[in-house]
This record gives sequence, C-alpha cells and structure tokens, in this order.
Amino acid sequence: MTDPRLNHLGCFAASTEMSPRQVVDKPELLSLVPTGTRVYLTDLGNVGEDDIIRAARRVTDAGLVAVPHMAARRYASFAAFETRLTRLVAEAGVRDVLAVAGEAPAPGPIRSSVDMIETGLFDRLGIERIGVAGHPEGAPDIPRETIRAFLMRKHELAEQSDARFHIVTQFGFDPHKVNLWLDEIAGWGNRFPVHIGVAGPAKMTTLIKYAAFAGVENSLAFLKKRGGAVVSMLAGYDPETMLAPLEARVQTRPHTQLQQIHVFPFGGLTKTADWLAARGSWSYTGAGSHPFPAEVAQ
Repeated sequence: MTDPRLNHLGCFAASTEMSPRQVVDKPELLSLVPTGTRVYLTDLGNVGEDDIIRAARRVTDAGLVAVPHMAARRYASFAAFETRLTRLVAEAGVRDVLAVAGEAPAPGPIRSSVDMIETGLFDRLGIERIGVAGHPEGAPDIPRETIRAFLMRKHELAEQSDARFHIVTQFGFDPHKVNLWLDEIAGWGNRFPVHIGVAGPAKMTTLIKYAAFAGVENSLAFLKKRGGAVVSMLAGYDPETMLAPLEARVQTRPHTQLQQIHVFPFGGLTKTADWLAARGSWSYTGAGSHPFPAEVAQ
C-alpha cells in the first residue's frame, strides 16, 4: 500500500516559491501552478510592503495558498510587524506564513522567529499554519546546540498555539545528509512534519551562485563529485538524484517526519513546473495545500 504522503507514482507533493516582484509583474506565471498549492513569497528586503500585499492577494485570488516570508530582523519595530501581518490577513486572506529570522543591515528589535511567535500575534490574527526554518547542513555561525534549543522552544510555543507547525528546509544536494539530519532532529524530540527543500532543474552555474549565497557549497561539491564536475557542468542538475532516496525513505520508514518537498525554482518557474508535472508531484488535487492524513507528527 502506498504511503499517503506519496501519490500512485510514489512521488511527494510539492510547494514552490516566487518573489513578490515576479507575481506583480508576471501574474500569468501563477497559471503554471495547480490550484491549492502553497506558493511561498520571498522577502529579501528589496520590495515594499504594498507590493508584498498585492502579490499575496494575487496568489490567493488565483486559487493558490499564499505563504509570505515573515523575516523578523527586517521589521523596524513590533508595530511594523503587526501592521504587515494585519494587512496580509485582512487584505490578502493570508492564513499560512513562514517565520524566519532573515537578514538586515540594521536589525530591528525582533531578532528571531521565536520572538515573532512569542508575541502571540499569529494566533490573534487567525494564522492557521506556521512554517519554521530547517538547515540539514547546519546554519552559518549558529552552533548546533543553539539550533536545537530554538527548535525545542518552537515546540513549546506550538503546544500553546492553535496553528499547525511544520519545518521548511534550505535546499541541498546530498540526500544522505538529509537522512542523517532527519534522524538527528527526531532524536531531539522533533514532532513537526518536514518539507524538504529541493532545487528545481537548473544550470550548474546558476546553482553554484545560489549555493554560495545559502551556505550549501559542501553539498554542491558532493553533487559534482558524484556526477563528475565536467559532466555536471554541461548537463545541468537533475533533482531526481536528491528525491529518489528521500521518497524511498518514506516507503521504508513510514514513521519518518518527512512529509513533502519545497522546490526552489532556480531554473525558472516554467522549467520547474514542467518537471513537477512530468514526475507527478503536481498530480494531486490541491497539492501541498493541506496536510496528509494524521499529519505525521502531530
């Protein structure tokens, strides 16, 4: 019997992401994404609040689930954070968010996703799903014990919240590392479902740029070593090398907290959408918009 997290082809459901500018300037791209799919809206600090709200509204109106990044350090004050979230809920119908620390040249008083969750504002405004960040390859400049402490604090907050929590990870290229990390956080006491970040099909030159920015160069080096640097550079990246072992994990270890994939469309949304449709990850009705039965961990 197929695990409910996999479709009849043995494939995970998927979410993806877009920048607010993409949504505002090229709304036709939304037609590439199946109804009900989560579309995460990035916040790199280079788009104004009005455009973020407008983008979230367009995603919602397209029958998709808008999941804006809430980047803690980018808010100049707690009032600014409250204003942004209030507008997203009231003007764009947002019910899902991704709470991350984010980066900023001059961080405001909110320094972490825990700080945002502790305000209680997500619950007061009716947020139903909260994603938190995961880093299978570690996070630069953050000790492992600190990462563990923050994750366990989020579990404490989840117990007090009406929202459902899940982990969304950084992308990587080494499924063995992901498997070790899944075992590690399970040992810590993690109960959140995990959405593993995967790079969509893209040129190796593109992936090298993003890997350096995200701090996953070691994982990329593993990929090039496995496929041969020259061949990989010419042929581009095949995400199936990452996905096949993870989908096999669900089949052989049904209690794993791995639930679905989150695809970073570095090669462009059109190429990513074509790949996801061809492999069957977008064959679900409302792929990625709702938890699978039993929610795995809660």
